Amino acid sequence: MAVLPIRVVPDPILKQKSKRVKAIDGSIKKLIADMIETLHATPERVGLAAPQVGVSLRVIVIGIPEEGDIALVNPEIVRRKGERLVTEGCLSIPGYFGVVKRSESVRAKGRDASGKEIKIKASELLAQALEHEVDHLNGVLFIERLEGPDKLYKVEPKVAQL
Repeated sequence: MAVLPIRVVPDPILKQKSKRVKAIDGSIKKLIADMIETLHATPERVGLAAPQVGVSLRVIVIGIPEEGDIALVNPEIVRRKGERLVTEGCLSIPGYFGVVKRSESVRAKGRDASGKEIKIKASELLAQALEHEVDHLNGVLFIERLEGPDKLYKVEPKVAQL
C-alpha cells in the first residue's frame, strides 16, 4: 500500500468524467487499498475519488469514524431526498471552503472491493460525502455548486502557538 499524491486544481483530470470499471481485479483492489491509506494519512478528510489521485476510474472511498471505511466501485446515486445547505471543502482545492446545496438523504449503489453489489441509505455527512465524491467522478467540483461567489471563503492554515 502507498500514500498517493493528491491532484489539485487546475489539474485537468479533475474536470474529466471517469470511466466505469469493467472488472474488479488486483489493480483495482490495490487502488482501493492505496486510496484508503491516502485518506487516512490526510488530516480533516472524509472522502477521496480516484481522479484526485490521478486515476480516471469510477472508484471512491469514504472514511467516517461512525461508518468505518467504505469503498465503492462504479457508484451511483439512485435517489435523493430533500435539500440542505452545508459547508464543504475538498482535498483538491486546499485552503477553501464553501456553502453548497446537498440532499438531506440519498440512496446509493455500487460494488465493494470484492465485486459484491451494495446499497447504501445515507443521511447527514455520509450522504454529503457520497454526493461530493460521485461529483468528482463526473468532473464536477464543489465550487461549481456554490450558491454564489460570496459563499466561498479562504481558510488560513493554523499556526502553532508557542
